[in-house]
Amino acid sequence: MEAKGQKFIEMSLGDHLEELRARIILAVIGIGVGLTVCMFFSEFFLSILAKPYLQIQQQAGSSVSMQAITLSEKFMVYMKTALLFGIVFSSPWVFYQLWKFVSSGLYPHEKRLVYIISPACALLFIAGAMLFLLVIAPIMIKFFVDFDIGIKSVQTQVTISSYIDFMFSMMLVFGLCFQLPIAITAANRIGIVSVESLKKARKYVLLAIFIVAAVVTPSTDMISQIALAVPMYILYEIAIFFSVPSGKKHILRQD
Repeated sequence: MEAKGQKFIEMSLGDHLEELRARIILAVIGIGVGLTVCMFFSEFFLSILAKPYLQIQQQAGSSVSMQAITLSEKFMVYMKTALLFGIVFSSPWVFYQLWKFVSSGLYPHEKRLVYIISPACALLFIAGAMLFLLVIAPIMIKFFVDFDIGIKSVQTQVTISSYIDFMFSMMLVFGLCFQLPIAITAANRIGIVSVESLKKARKYVLLAIFIVAAVVTPSTDMISQIALAVPMYILYEIAIFFSVPSGKKHILRQD
């Protein structure tokens, strides 16, 4: 098989598995390096994560503090914070390894997309994580802190571990869900989906997005689900905008 004068080399299942193993190892090494570096700044990163909650507690006139109820909790929070930001900072390397593995099954003229898609994935991942940290999280926290069930004797005792677990999981969920336009655009350029089918599927995609948001968000509240579903659908529309119509795609391939 040939594409644009270049041969397409087929890989066996064993070759694909070996390639996958190598890429996973390289990605893990990258995350490990990011974790190690971020450990030296974990206290600073922890203050960034805790800032939304502490500021809202201060504005509400409540006690500005969090609790640690187990002996190892502070240490685990320290490590989780370093791991979270290690993943964020190493995401360009991780996505590069992912798409290098994917590109092993593509034609030579399609492999150049890796150098466009990889940084785009990393930027969207970081954008999703930062959107939650800087915009969505303060809104959600303020809603829950200000919510009054009418029983004055009920006080929320937030542990540092539960708070960091919440921030950790939600930042990763937002970052990963922001990969939606890359996946759709890549599928369109390869020829798996067309712009016409993407437009026709809008109402089904909207329903699917809300279902996915309900499943992947760690909390059961509607606030976090809507906060994730709305940006995801906007990104879906952006993906349609950057997708190539079938007729134009045919012309581009001839060129």
